[in-house]
Amino acid sequence: MTDILESTGQALLYGVVGLVVMAAGFLALDLVTPGKLFHVVWTDRNRGAAVLLGSQSVSVGLVIMAAIRASESEQGLGYGLVSTLLYGLAGVVVMTVVGIVIGLLTPGQMGAVVLDDNDGRPHPGAWVQAAMYLGTAVMVGAALS
Repeated sequence: MTDILESTGQALLYGVVGLVVMAAGFLALDLVTPGKLFHVVWTDRNRGAAVLLGSQSVSVGLVIMAAIRASESEQGLGYGLVSTLLYGLAGVVVMTVVGIVIGLLTPGQMGAVVLDDNDGRPHPGAWVQAAMYLGTAVMVGAALS
């Protein structure tokens, strides 16, 4: 029974670390997209923004999962939590930089184009950006293993 309680406590602590990294990812995405992301998704109901936020959330989750797995061989719970936090934040930084670089290489302002939701469907650029977040998460996760 002690093992179950200990494992549950560890899962909760890793969950808190994951939440912190998810929040950092949300803030990073908010900085690189026009408008306030919360308002654009929940009030304006912008589908392109929802595609970006959803894919980024899954991507951060993938990085966190890889970071937790990589930390299992580390020394102690505290070290594992800190390494997971740092690896997760590194993943957010890499995803944000990749998004900015791709935005510089595409015609127009990428954030504005991706949030162009006038016809009720996400702009194709939103799906491309979403795939880039997922691809980046896979790369960062592979680097952690």
